[in-house]
Amino acid sequence: MSDTSRPRKPGKPHRRPKKDPVRILAFEALRAVDERDAYANLVLPPLLRKAREKEGPDKFDGRDAALATELVYGTLRRQGTYDAVIAACVDRPLREVDPPVLDVLSLGVHQLLGTRIPTHAAVSASVELARVVLGDGRAKFVNAVLRKVAQDDLDTWIERVAPPYDEDPEDHLAVVHSHPRWVVSALWDSLGGGRAGIEQLLEADNERPEVTLVARPGRATTEELLREEAAVAGRWSPYAVRLTEGGEPGAIEAVRDGRAGVQDEGSQLVALALANAPLDGPDEKWLDGCAGPGGKAALLGALAAERGAMLLASEKQPHRAGLVAKALHGNPGPYQVIAADGTRPPWRPGSFDRVLMDVPCTGLGALRRRPEARWRRRPEDLDGFGPLQRALLRTALDAVRVGGVVGYATCSPHLAETRAVVNDLLKQHPDAELIDARPLLPGVPDLGDGPDVQLWPHLHGTDAMYLALIRRTG
Repeated sequence: MSDTSRPRKPGKPHRRPKKDPVRILAFEALRAVDERDAYANLVLPPLLRKAREKEGPDKFDGRDAALATELVYGTLRRQGTYDAVIAACVDRPLREVDPPVLDVLSLGVHQLLGTRIPTHAAVSASVELARVVLGDGRAKFVNAVLRKVAQDDLDTWIERVAPPYDEDPEDHLAVVHSHPRWVVSALWDSLGGGRAGIEQLLEADNERPEVTLVARPGRATTEELLREEAAVAGRWSPYAVRLTEGGEPGAIEAVRDGRAGVQDEGSQLVALALANAPLDGPDEKWLDGCAGPGGKAALLGALAAERGAMLLASEKQPHRAGLVAKALHGNPGPYQVIAADGTRPPWRPGSFDRVLMDVPCTGLGALRRRPEARWRRRPEDLDGFGPLQRALLRTALDAVRVGGVVGYATCSPHLAETRAVVNDLLKQHPDAELIDARPLLPGVPDLGDGPDVQLWPHLHGTDAMYLALIRRTG
């Protein structure tokens, strides 16, 4: 019998890859963040709804949703650390690795180094995902890299890829705690102190924040919200309730009705401090000059209604003004929502008794909630925000009457967005003075030397909100 006539050995039958809806969903979320500059907190809920509808509640339940959420947020938070690990396991610069491949690798590394998923399961699930979304060829590359990663645990990898603290403290902290170096430097400058404090802050940025609700005065009570499962009272705000086990706020009746809302406790404290600041003269007209998306405006509107005051909520972007109107709908007191540019306002100077100007910023104070922002922002972004922040603060001071109070707030602790802006205004306006904001936040510790206030995730359990209260004196 000739060689050509011999029967061939049967090859391995082609096996179709198993489609894992949890990991496919997580991959799709990461691609949206990367390709469209989307935010995970906006793209994840519709993806979860779609998965539940497609797979059915028996095949995609609450545990699946929780795992998908952890994979997305965990991967985004630890992206800097995981990139350093992956870079040590590939033979090319990371910029030469296709972004979809890098997303699959990052998801796999998070399962290996950041969760309790067994090593074999983490690798095999990631390779199967790669086969589905990348093809068999690149799946082999994913398999080879992840097997290298799996040889050591996270602590061992960090010792290998992070420079020693004594040689480069900021770069060490950047790799260990997965923040860009410039962000580490900026946070450290604002926080001050030694190594312990900045490490605690960076660690807090990588923790999943609790969902915090606000009971809008006159419309809902904390007692009502505390009847919800796993609900406990807020730490500082009398209107705050925390959901310690996550949960779906939209399932709560008071939230659906708009009588309560989701609002970080730091944001609540800013509104409360402005509302309680001492005034000289009447207290009848309040302004929220950068009101979108409406959380502070809804709380201010409810507080104003208790005193018979009227709130004007202004937002430049019409679609965000629509969100403000939705948040204020049903407010018990008078209010108005307009779409207007706060730097060229339609109101007359000196029209208001209290003005809140929560200005656009880099958002470095909310990295717990939007971890992707740390990788998206650049130092040069400060050059764009600075002039706008100063212009908005000037119009806020113009809008308040003599004896009235302006609250300048920002969800960033960067000194260029906080004290530098306020100090520039005070130099140019001798008719303005700072009010000590600390007594207006009773019971809140670690507020510094004042008179302005900087809140911190690791000290207060809030976003890193900044507040300066300014009285117009003449």
